[in-house]
Amino acid sequence: MSFRRGVVRQSKFRHVFAQAWKAEHCMDDVRVTRVTWEAPLCAANPKFIALIVEAGGGGAFLVLPLNKSGRVDQNTPTVCGHAAPVLDVQWCPHDDNVIASASEDCTVKVWQIPDGGLKSPMTEAIVTLEGHSKRVGILAWHPTALNILLTAGCDNMLCIWDVGTGELVYQLSDAHPDLIYSVCWNREGNIICTTCKDKALRVIDPRRGTVLKVKEKAHEGTRPMRAVFLSDGKILTTGFSRMSERQLALWDTKDLTEPMAIQEMDTSNGVLLPFYDPDTSMVYLCGKGDCTIRYFEVTDESPYLHFISLYSSKEPQRGAGFLCKRGVDVNKCEIARFYKLHERKVEPISMTVPRKSDLFQGDLYPDTAGPEPSLLAEDWIAGQDAPPLLISLSGGYVAPASKHKDTLRGRPKLPLQSANSGPAATATTPVAKETEAETPAPAKVVQETEAATDKARKEEDQLNEILAEVRALKAVVLAQGQRIDLLERHLARIDDGDV
Repeated sequence: MSFRRGVVRQSKFRHVFAQAWKAEHCMDDVRVTRVTWEAPLCAANPKFIALIVEAGGGGAFLVLPLNKSGRVDQNTPTVCGHAAPVLDVQWCPHDDNVIASASEDCTVKVWQIPDGGLKSPMTEAIVTLEGHSKRVGILAWHPTALNILLTAGCDNMLCIWDVGTGELVYQLSDAHPDLIYSVCWNREGNIICTTCKDKALRVIDPRRGTVLKVKEKAHEGTRPMRAVFLSDGKILTTGFSRMSERQLALWDTKDLTEPMAIQEMDTSNGVLLPFYDPDTSMVYLCGKGDCTIRYFEVTDESPYLHFISLYSSKEPQRGAGFLCKRGVDVNKCEIARFYKLHERKVEPISMTVPRKSDLFQGDLYPDTAGPEPSLLAEDWIAGQDAPPLLISLSGGYVAPASKHKDTLRGRPKLPLQSANSGPAATATTPVAKETEAETPAPAKVVQETEAATDKARKEEDQLNEILAEVRALKAVVLAQGQRIDLLERHLARIDDGDV
């Protein structure tokens, strides 16, 4: 009898090792919310971790430094401006200090978290978005355009906002006949995929308000589905079969007739939340109520979905936060990190690829999406698209200080006439002169230097705003010119009798 040796699939991620952090590095005594909503309930970035927690008389979430460990004091200040429970939180990909929250009070609020975290309870949001008639449970920031935020509510409506101005720029009210389960942007942010209670998977152009593709009964089970776009344009879905088996499926958006691949796993009833890493083409599946995290590698060759391994623990998870790639420890070959939510504890879990060398492993860390946006909100609204701006993780990523006013500014406006040029300025001038006369010479020099610096800074800010306005107007002109050309061609076809 002879045995033929099988061909082993070559992949540097075949031996990804998952390990929970030691107890002293966990966060204890965190009262994770008991709200019955199929969401991660947690979000993490290189600076902070946000956790939706129990709150009496409204909704609240905790924001803690990412390196926080040990017991979390019950008096720790929270973000508590909602009038009803919070259902979802998402960090802005272009500013690690900005976070959006969605609530049962039908509003979405955007908050600016100071560096170092909260010193007192935060009740006043910098922007409140009101446009939904029922509770809002889904948030999705645009991957490349600054200040563009998508929200989905239980009114079966999709809203797209310019957070910088607080404007509702697009609204899709008739694309879904029932409750929306999930929404995900593609890599460039020009289309989205959604799943719905009617069991359909949809591909939508949000700016045109049109449904491009529909797959009825992507999963035949009645339990909720989830969908995420992959970096190559394919779609990964999780759902249930008619026999209530949990499934993972891969779809080609060019033809949604049949899935490229489908895997059935078990008969547990927890909804599988997919977390996709575009840098490694790996997807991690976390089921609420499960004690496991499954992870797969997605490739271009059949069978496309390759099961890697299974992390298992004794306690079930209430939710899970997935840290963006900029936050992982490249010195330990960590390619992903989860924050597993227990009933009263948050436990970090690291996914690492064991390597002997201490040098930076460039093959594990291709350039990843950085915090700088590729487009302004106005550019995207005008029809432009762009891939993410990439950065290298060689040497590790250091999060910059808060951008404060620069992130959530509205569309730039031309500077108004200076307040110092009218009659009021004339009235205050003698007072200024008297003050100058009483000021000692060295102090006067410092004062003048500071005044000159402030003036230069203001002039620079005004110049930047004017340049941004010019760029935005150019984008609008370009888009309108393209539209005019299209209409003229259409008119010429009508004149020629082609239509």
